[in-house]
Amino acid sequence: MKTYIYPENLKASAKLWLWSLRDFAIIFLGLLVAVFAVAQAGVLAPAAAVFMYGFLSVRIQETSVIDFILYAVRHFISSQQYFVWRDSFEKDT
Repeated sequence: MKTYIYPENLKASAKLWLWSLRDFAIIFLGLLVAVFAVAQAGVLAPAAAVFMYGFLSVRIQETSVIDFILYAVRHFISSQQYFVWRDSFEKDT
């Protein structure tokens, strides 16, 4: 008798450590380009961009850091807040 082990969420995207596979491939290719840029021209900008992208694309429970930052900007800056004021003696109907 064979035993099969399935993940809890079959619709979840494939992850490798803290990144989705697509993000991990982008980071890996970006690191290759950054290493060549540092070795040939001494330019650190591609390495800084790759590290920034790597940090912003970390996924924890299907939410990345950049998603969290965008939610915070949308909540505090770009969307209108709606408040309803009631007297404390009124009952909910």
